[in-house]
Amino acid sequence: MCRHNGLMTSDPAALTPFSDIDKRPPEFVALLLAALEAMAVVPEIQRVRQVAREALRPAPGQRLLDAGCGAGEVARQLAGEVEPGEVVALDLSAATLTAAVDRHDGSKVSYIEGDISALDFPDSHFDGVRCERVLQHVPDPDRAVAELVRVTRPGGRVCLVDTDWESMTVDGLPDHLVTLFKAHLYGRVMREQPGIGRTLRRRLTRAGAVDIEAMPVTCYFATPGASISVLPMFDPQLAGRIGIIPDDIHDEWFTAVEAAAARGEFLAALTIWVVVGTRPN
Repeated sequence: MCRHNGLMTSDPAALTPFSDIDKRPPEFVALLLAALEAMAVVPEIQRVRQVAREALRPAPGQRLLDAGCGAGEVARQLAGEVEPGEVVALDLSAATLTAAVDRHDGSKVSYIEGDISALDFPDSHFDGVRCERVLQHVPDPDRAVAELVRVTRPGGRVCLVDTDWESMTVDGLPDHLVTLFKAHLYGRVMREQPGIGRTLRRRLTRAGAVDIEAMPVTCYFATPGASISVLPMFDPQLAGRIGIIPDDIHDEWFTAVEAAAARGEFLAALTIWVVVGTRPN
């Protein structure tokens, strides 16, 4: 395993709260890492990742990049599929990478700190690249996508996965609460890239990729408990900490969520896009 100090984003103020993890208190980091690990085993996220794996087409002997690896569970899974090849697991957050290294299982994965918008790799270095739910937190997604294509070899595949937060649907809660929540979500929390998922095809096209396929995957949750690892706005512990629910409706919001669940009327859904393209020869 190795660690490398890659280039960091030049404008930290442009990042969302989810990107600036290393400046958060240790207890917040621990809470966020626990949420990421819980998310990884959610059936709906596993379904999204299966679509992405099939799109990426990992094969023995390949060198792959997992750009924005989180705790590294996908990188380690891919390492088993490309053996005797290797996977580079890259993340902007030193705290997240430490957690990934702590969970290492001996597979052929290198954990590297770096910025996907300024990758410290030569052109055509990887056979394939994946990037899952990272671009929504990046100040300049087009620059990041161009970098991901640049480091992919001609004929290699670039697989992007991200959320269209504007597709989010909620039922069972009072309309006025949903309206206030969405205004806060799109106006403050995800103000830069709320619809990033549906733009991935366009961004790959602009980066020069060809043979692009776009696959929307709708994630559906019938209880708050099933949703909280993916939708933190239904998690009373995490929502307040990350500011995803306005303070002035926090108590009313969670009272309504509990009531909808008790009536069996709770529903939440959103679309996560999986888009794959090939770097041309």
